[in-house]
Amino acid sequence: MEHLHNPGLIGIGGPVEGGTFALAGEEISIGREHTNALPINDRSVSRRHCSIRKLAAERFEIRDFGSRNGTAVNGLPVTARVLEDGDEIRIGDCYFRFRVSGSSARRSQAPVAMDQAALETRTLLLKGLEAGDSSGLALMVKIGMGMQMVRGTEEIAQHLLACIFEAIPAARGAVLLFDHGLFDRGRNEPAFAYCRDRDGTLDAAPLDSAIVDQARREGIAILSTPGGVLAAPLRSQDKIIGVIYFEARNPGSAFDNAHLQLAAAIGSILGAPFENARRLEWLESENRRLQEAVDIEHDMVGGGPRMREIVQFVSKVAPTGSTVLIRGESGTGKELVARAIHRNSPRAGQRFLAINCAALTETLLESELFGHERGAFTGALVRKQGKLEMADRGTLFLDEVGELPPAFQSKLLRVLQEREFERVGGTQPIRVDVRILAATNRELENAIAAGAFRKDLYYRLNVVSLEMPPLRDRREDIPMLARYFAAKHGKRVTRKLSGLSREALARLEAYDWPGNVRELENAIERAVVLGTTELIIPEDLPEAVLDAPAASEAIGGYHQTLREEKKRAILAALGRSAGSYTEAAKLLGVHPNYLHRLVRNLDLKEELKKVSGH
Repeated sequence: MEHLHNPGLIGIGGPVEGGTFALAGEEISIGREHTNALPINDRSVSRRHCSIRKLAAERFEIRDFGSRNGTAVNGLPVTARVLEDGDEIRIGDCYFRFRVSGSSARRSQAPVAMDQAALETRTLLLKGLEAGDSSGLALMVKIGMGMQMVRGTEEIAQHLLACIFEAIPAARGAVLLFDHGLFDRGRNEPAFAYCRDRDGTLDAAPLDSAIVDQARREGIAILSTPGGVLAAPLRSQDKIIGVIYFEARNPGSAFDNAHLQLAAAIGSILGAPFENARRLEWLESENRRLQEAVDIEHDMVGGGPRMREIVQFVSKVAPTGSTVLIRGESGTGKELVARAIHRNSPRAGQRFLAINCAALTETLLESELFGHERGAFTGALVRKQGKLEMADRGTLFLDEVGELPPAFQSKLLRVLQEREFERVGGTQPIRVDVRILAATNRELENAIAAGAFRKDLYYRLNVVSLEMPPLRDRREDIPMLARYFAAKHGKRVTRKLSGLSREALARLEAYDWPGNVRELENAIERAVVLGTTELIIPEDLPEAVLDAPAASEAIGGYHQTLREEKKRAILAALGRSAGSYTEAAKLLGVHPNYLHRLVRNLDLKEELKKVSGH
């Protein structure tokens, strides 16, 4: 591989493997478009994916541009991060190693730190070689050469055991890898195990767990008496990541001290390839999982970590057919999630029907869900199919299921258990194949405790559960949502918009949005309708949003003055009314509920305590 003399990226995996890319200039843009300083013609890379910016002589920062497949450093997704020499960067399906100027040369001259056990085993091996024993060196060379031609944890284990069988009289051997660097008797199962006989047959017979445990716990090679079992720790830097294990065929072909030293030396050197292989396998599987999640169809907007979790949840649960309970405050997008689950399920070609359980009386709800026969009640002039029947082979979404009347809950429970029902006024059972998705903004556990919701119905609905986060807990998505709604409603009213001003975005991000995404959309629609400039500016936003505290640098003089005048007027009115919100609201000419909201949004509670002396 070519060495970099200047700061740069070395391609280590994917479409860029083997390439070197110098980082010349103050900022290097990376993406699929040819106009980027580093263009990568691969579909996993966004048009403008990320950039690497120079901060100082050898300090660089990578910043993601909201890319589709994300940017990761050392396996962790990032939006912005200062890079360190040797960091592994994933951009789409492309893997790079970041190097600063001269790092290769400096690293080759740096002293190598190793623990005492590894040092001793390598010293013993070298002494043996000096005495004329070249078998150990030949074995190391063979193992090293083979490592360049194998990939993956299992292939490395196969190659390693095949080589060692040529040097020691083992009947069978095993490679065990653990997820925990420290020995923990309570978590003793290996995360990876490969065991085979000398002839290559896979062998699942039990190993001597006491020997394996001792090698992990003490970090030393173990030779059992009378030499029939040998185990040595696999080391990667300062961690013990696994154990190599061997059993002799019979006492006549037992292991000796030379075999012990050889196993210890191999274990002290070859832990890193195993750790790197497992890490790469994890990165590849994680990339595939994220790619599958990104490729699902949905109308949800947002690129923050909480939204990515929701998209990944949908990708996992959509194909299963399980009943899903979607929880969350009003306006968080529960129905959008339900529609996304349906659109990515095997039922996508069939109907998706929704019913709001809180909007109908019990009688109307029963007729709407189950349908009715002609003459079942006054006004039932013809037979009517219910939503359950209409959604056969498709999906039925029950919104606000926590508001179901208690008497109706038992009827819904029967549908979930038997997948059959009767129309109102009917006597014949009707069977349906329908997937049920439900949503609620209530704490159903509290409703169960209060006797307002059936526990057995709750368990039937809560097979798989998702909690939708309120908008205030994913503020990073507010700019993206605001721009999306501005474009949507700008197109509807044919108003030409170029976006939102920095001050308007600061106001939107500072507000707590008790009505969540639905309230944000209403605020943006209002701004689009009432605004007059190409940008949405603070004056276009609702008063509730303007009253919320915002970053000081984003507050213009006019808005800051207006905010201070509101605070002064409210404090004065509450002072004159001796703290009575009702009387103060009369003095101000506003509703008491609005006054409470102003006090909360303007963050006046602490000042009121000082004024009242409490």
